[in-house]
Amino acid sequence: MLGMPVMDDTHKEFIILVNKLSDAPDELFSSLFDELITHTQQHFQQEEKLMTEYKFPAEGEHKEEHQRILGELKQFKKRVNKGLIAFSRNYIRDRIPEWFRLHAATMDSALAMHLKIESDLANNK
Repeated sequence: MLGMPVMDDTHKEFIILVNKLSDAPDELFSSLFDELITHTQQHFQQEEKLMTEYKFPAEGEHKEEHQRILGELKQFKKRVNKGLIAFSRNYIRDRIPEWFRLHAATMDSALAMHLKIESDLANNK
């Protein structure tokens, strides 16, 4: 929880999708993986719009991290499409939660703080 409802709500949705995908039967895995990719793209676009709008100083680094994760997701989707679900399930179970905790605690936390400061400054004008 970052104290920014727009970010917190999106993060909750992301976590729910990751948990669903982690436990999904093989026959549902591919469609849920597609849903996770779509959600993640929208999630990142939303954050990137805020970064640009509020002139976030670490915008470049943050966007690069988004692109790296989207690239990984797309590579694992290729494996899913070939029926190699176990590799992708392990990635979702083991790698994504660890990455997300670190990303939220560092990059997203810094963004949320910047947004709060900028919003407070705008409201006090």
